[in-house]
Amino acid sequence: MLFLSFNSQKERREYGGSAFIEMQFCRLPAETKVKDIVAVSNINHWQNDSLYINDENVFYQEYCHIFNCGIYNNLKIGVIDIYGVNYYTLSLIDSLIEKLCEEKPVDYEKLVRWLNQAKEYNGFYILGI
Repeated sequence: MLFLSFNSQKERREYGGSAFIEMQFCRLPAETKVKDIVAVSNINHWQNDSLYINDENVFYQEYCHIFNCGIYNNLKIGVIDIYGVNYYTLSLIDSLIEKLCEEKPVDYEKLVRWLNQAKEYNGFYILGI
């Protein structure tokens, strides 16, 4: 499995520590400025409802062309930075799901379910290793 979820931080640490890319819901209010959304100081890593990526190489190969619209910490937009902050707005989620369902990359079904949950938040992050 490419995407993992854990019930506790203890379970995550026992499985593999912190060597994961984390997909995390953005819990900041909708009116929050983008520069504040992507500020490292506003991100709390290792949430129990996050989706964790088990293999960054496979993820990048399979998904970089789909997640090519993230906002970096420096406010530029581009392909996934597997070592940094990538923010995806709520308005992007439906088009990302559509691309995933068309292309069917590895383990995409679990990701689509998670993205549907992300619609309840102010978008989501892909947080690098």
